[in-house]
This record gives sequence, C-alpha cells and structure tokens, in this order.
Amino acid sequence: MLQIIRNFINGLVFGAALIVPGVSGGTFAIILGFYEQLIEAVNHFTKDFRRYAKFLLPFGIGIVFGIVVFASIIQFLLSYHSFSAMMFFIGLIAGVIPSMYLRTGGKPKLIELPLIIIPIIILVLIAHLSGGISTPVYTEINAPFMVFIFVIGIIAAASLLIPGLSGSFVLLIAGIYPLATHTVSSLRLVLAGNLDVLPNIIMVLAPLGVGVIIGIFIMARLLEKLLKRYNRAVFLVVIGLMIGSIYALLVDPMLTQSGVNIPLGLFACVVGIILSYKMGSRK
Repeated sequence: MLQIIRNFINGLVFGAALIVPGVSGGTFAIILGFYEQLIEAVNHFTKDFRRYAKFLLPFGIGIVFGIVVFASIIQFLLSYHSFSAMMFFIGLIAGVIPSMYLRTGGKPKLIELPLIIIPIIILVLIAHLSGGISTPVYTEINAPFMVFIFVIGIIAAASLLIPGLSGSFVLLIAGIYPLATHTVSSLRLVLAGNLDVLPNIIMVLAPLGVGVIIGIFIMARLLEKLLKRYNRAVFLVVIGLMIGSIYALLVDPMLTQSGVNIPLGLFACVVGIILSYKMGSRK
C-alpha cells in the first residue's frame, strides 16, 4: 500500500513538472529515484502486466492529478512569485548534478567533453528561440491542426523522458503551450458542470494525449538500449542537458514575470539544491 502511495506521489510530482517550461519530468524522476524503474516498466509491462501495473497505474493517475491540480497553483506561483519559484526549480536541477557525475564513473576524458558541451549549446539555442514566442500560432482547431498537435505530442513525450529536456518547452516552441495550459485549466469548468467546452477540450487533449503515449513508448525503448550499451555516455549527455536547462531557466521571461525578491529567490534556490542533493545522494 505504501508503495502504491509512493508511486502516486511520484506521478503527482512528475505531472506538476510537465507544466513548467524548462523543467524536466525526467530530472525529477532521477531526483526521486524512479527513473530506471519508469523506463523498465514502460518497456516491459506486457511481459509482466501485474507487476508493472502496480507501478504504472498509480503513477499514471498521479500524473493526471498533478497536471490538473497543480496547473492553477503553478500558474499562480509563476504569475506572482515567479522569481522564487524558478530559482527553486534551478536549485533542484543543480543539486542533482553531483549524483549524475558519480554515475558517470569519474572525470570525463577530453574526447568525451563534446557529450557535455553539445547539449548545453543546443539548449542555449532552444532557450533563445522559445523566448521569442509569446503567442500561439493556431487560428482554429481543425483536422490538420489536430494532426499537428499529435506530432508535437510525440516529440514532447520524447523530451519529457530525457533528463534536462522539457516537454513543455517543445509545446512553447511549437506555439501551442498557451492552448494546452488553457485547455487543462478548462477541465475545471467541465467538473463544475459546464459541458459546452468539452468538445474543444477533447479536440486538443485527445491527439496530444495519444501522441504523448506513443512518444513515451518509442523513447523509453530507445533510452533503455542506450543505458545498457552506453551508460557513461548517456549520463555525460544528461549532465550537459541539466546545465543547459539551468541556463534556459535563467533566461526564461517567466523568471522575472513578477516582482524580484532576490533574498527569497536565493533562499529558494539553496533549499532546492539541498533537497535534490540529499535525495540524489541516497540513491
């Protein structure tokens, strides 16, 4: 029972992480210590359904609750306390880097440095590209646009499983992040009895959800093979992605969306570093 509750909480955190551009669900999976378990469960649940369902079912329910419940809370924090919230996320990412370094098995060789540097450069470029997109590119929700949402869902899912990459970043670059967050927030209206918005919600979340599910299965299988054959190289790339994601958060417009309280922000960052470092060190 305790394990089921823990899996639900892991899903809750994972789902909440998916909402914030620049914050990686994969990073939080590593911080909480269930990353390898997640990859294994997604890839092999058909071989031992009962075993892996005990993880995936509460985890999946937790993700849904995390997205729906925390969408408004995170939106509030990013609107009125964005600096402190983003600094806390930065601290969480920075604090887990030492444990990622230990997983590589030692100091990287000169020939391995591109594995760290290239991901940093890619995320720096993505950060500046996404920073220029502030409005959605859609005009109406029709069949071609639903196909577009489906494809973006696959790409976003591939990103969210990779530590340091943010699935919501992909939505932001594609110009549908405002639509996705607005649609999720609209679920509250349905729960309140307003069914008029249900068709539009389905037209957005259905192709996006199916795309995400397909993307997760594709990327999980690829990641499992890479972790088995190139474990050290994978974690060197992850370190680069984490460093790059810290930069992406530092230049994100949401960092200073509300008043900047530097002492509180620094405190939040330190708390994030200590929290993730302690959790990463015990794995």
